[in-house]
Order: sequence, then structure tokens, then C-alpha cells
Amino acid sequence: MTENSRIEYKLELTNDLEKEVVAFLNSRTGGVIHLGVDDNGNPVGVENTDSVQLKIKDRLKNNIKPSCMGLFDIAVERIGNKNIIKIIVAGGYEKPYYIARKGMSEKGCFIRVGSAAEPMPVSMIENLFSKRTRNSIGNIVSRRQNLTFEQLKIYYEARGFKLNRNFAINLELLTTDGKYNYVAFLLSDENNVSFKFAKYSSLDRGDLVENEEYGYCSVIKATKSILDKIDLENTTFAEITPKERIEQRKWNAIAIREAIVNAIVHNDYTREITPKFEIFPDRLEITSYGSLPEGLSQAEFFSGVSNPRNKELMRVFRDLEMVEHLGSGIPRILRAYPKESFLFMDNFLRMIFYVDDAVNQYKEKLGEKLGEKLGEKLGENLNKNQRYIIEMISKNPNTTINELSRKIEISTTAIENNIKKLREKGLLKRIGSDKGGYWQIIIKEDDNE
Repeated sequence: MTENSRIEYKLELTNDLEKEVVAFLNSRTGGVIHLGVDDNGNPVGVENTDSVQLKIKDRLKNNIKPSCMGLFDIAVERIGNKNIIKIIVAGGYEKPYYIARKGMSEKGCFIRVGSAAEPMPVSMIENLFSKRTRNSIGNIVSRRQNLTFEQLKIYYEARGFKLNRNFAINLELLTTDGKYNYVAFLLSDENNVSFKFAKYSSLDRGDLVENEEYGYCSVIKATKSILDKIDLENTTFAEITPKERIEQRKWNAIAIREAIVNAIVHNDYTREITPKFEIFPDRLEITSYGSLPEGLSQAEFFSGVSNPRNKELMRVFRDLEMVEHLGSGIPRILRAYPKESFLFMDNFLRMIFYVDDAVNQYKEKLGEKLGEKLGEKLGENLNKNQRYIIEMISKNPNTTINELSRKIEISTTAIENNIKKLREKGLLKRIGSDKGGYWQIIIKEDDNE
């Protein structure tokens, strides 16, 4: 590829690195700087990549204003026998960005024009500054100032890092007047922020069987809790064939993890609305507040263009390796699910992931086999409606009396009578309460083939 508005090649680390990064920060879509590549796109390589990466991070951290931490990522890529450094830069929310020692002027502000970084006109600088986003969670003062961060420190230590006395400054947890901001509130040990989880036995929101909240603690801990919960719900179905054991999960685990983290990191917390995670018999829905960032098209969104709404959170999640490099999340989801899985609303973004067809086929086959088996064993003692009930419960143990009634097309009283007989025969058992429990089909030991 040749250089263009989103790609810059550099042979080595030079004094104009900040200029190129500032130009990408001030653009709508950001871009990628390839270090160790000539102007024709041929890899030349970079020696001592670890040392060079540290120099790059230090320069970008200290030489660019406003802070661009969380808006860039550095990765090493092997091309042939050459090590190339990629600096992935997102378009920033707090334009105009500028080189600190040159100030917010034509000498310090740059914009990407084609394949070059050009000085930004004064009129553009003034216009961008007047529109600069001030209502970001980094600028909102935390309602509480007596915050503690023991959980956050533990997570950093688990990754081999120790937070020093200046961690609040380094992680941008303070406002300009030195008070804890809303980012700090989200990351603190105790807060009033929680993620909502709901599970339904019906295809709509009519039959709620589980309603929980994960949070009131560091958003990192809450994220791990919701990841564990969804992973538990992502049941593995197994079928043993003469040659192998075939396992199938409801949803693609990698894509779902990306979707969960993406919803949490990019959620708009300025109105204290948090992401919600909902499970239906046929799908998982993840809803976050805040649709596409201003100026970012759907095509750019799907192509992996990154424009982090909460750069401070992104930086922490990246430090803890809970996200890969900038812009990787959506493309990873699209490897498993179509673009139609994303629903863009005026104020919300919803991701809808349907249960894998292979799982549905397996469950249907299991239900049919189970119904046939019980029918054969009990003969006339198991009527047609009872067999239907067994088949439907085998596919969805959380199904309700009303749902069984609608699908089998008999009254709820008839359903209840048939269930009573199945329970008396020792074939059906209720686990848990009538509202939050589920059905369990009983197979005797001599019937386990």
C-alpha cells in the first residue's frame, strides 16, 4: 500500500513523530504510522523494538496536549525477517491537539491532508477549540472524593505493574483542579455504577426469569464478573459420534467477549446510563448508551476505525490486556457475525447475537430423540401432548406454562394437568421457584443410552 490519509511510512524514529501523530489525532478517522518502512512500502526493519517502543510512548505521553493516552497503541509486526513497529492512532475527541512546546498555534497544530501533515489554519484551530468536548467523563468531577483503588492496584500488580503515588495523575483520574473525576469514580472500589443482566424464557421481554446487577465496585471487577456470567450462560452442547466428540457453544466466545468489553469501554457514562446484557432463548442482546461518535460513519465503524469515547478507560483496559490494539474489536466480531447484528439507534447501540444454528439443530434433535425414547418406553402411558411438552422443555428448560400453551395450542389448565402427570410418573422435576426456576427431565439410569 502507498501512503495516504490514514497511512504514513517512516524509515526510523525522527524528531517529527509528534507532528505526524498530532495530525492523525486531529483527523476524523486517525491513522497508522509504520516505523521501519520506506516510502514505497518496503520493510527495512527496526532494531531494539522494545527500546524504541518505550521512547515512542514517553514522547507521545509528554509532548502532546491534550493528553493522547488511550488514543494510541503500539505493536510490533513481523514482515518477512524484519520487525516493523505500528503506531495506531485514533481520532481524538478534544481537538485541536498540538505539540506542547509549540502551543496551540499553526506551529503546533497539524492536520492530515492526503499523505502529508500540514499546519492547521488559525481559523480551524479556533473553530475546533470552540467545539472541544468538555462534557467528557475525564472532566466531570466525581460526586465522591474519598475514593480508594485497592482492586485496581491488584489488577495492575497481576499484570506485573505497580501503581505508584502518582498513579492518579498518570492514569488521568484527576480534573484540572486536582479533584477525582468520573473515570476515577468508575475505577474506584465503591461506587453506584452497575451493569444490568436479565434473562427471559420468552422471545420477548414478557417472561423474566433472572434479573441481576454486577457492579458497585471497580468497573474492571464488574466487567470480569459480567464476562464470567455470560461465559457460564454460553453453554457447551456436546454430541459424541463414533469418531469424535463434537462440542458447540451458543455464541462465538471470542466475538462475544469483544462485544461485552466494547459496550463497557465505549458506553457514554455522562448521563449515568450503563450497558445492559439480556439473554433470550434464541439470542443475546448487548445494549450500550451512546450511538456512533459524531463524524464517524457506519462504514468507518465496521472497517475498524477507532474513536474512543472514553480514552482514559480505554488506556486502563489496554494496560490490563482486556482489549487488544485500537480498532481490533469490531473486525473480530465481524469474523463471526454479520453487520446486521448491529442496530444503530439515536441514543443507543445494540448488538444482537443469535444462537448458533448448529446448537438449535442439536437441541431439536435431542428433544426429538428424548420424546421418542420416552414414548417408546411408556407406550400408551405418554400421550401426544406430554411428548410435546417433554420435547419443548428439552430445548428450553426455562419455558413457561403460557409459552407451552401457545405453542402446543391447548389451554394452560391442560398444560398444568399434563405436567402434573409427568411429575407423578417421575419424568419431570421443577428446580427452583415457579418464577426463577427451570424444568429438569428425569432419565433413569437404565435409560441413559
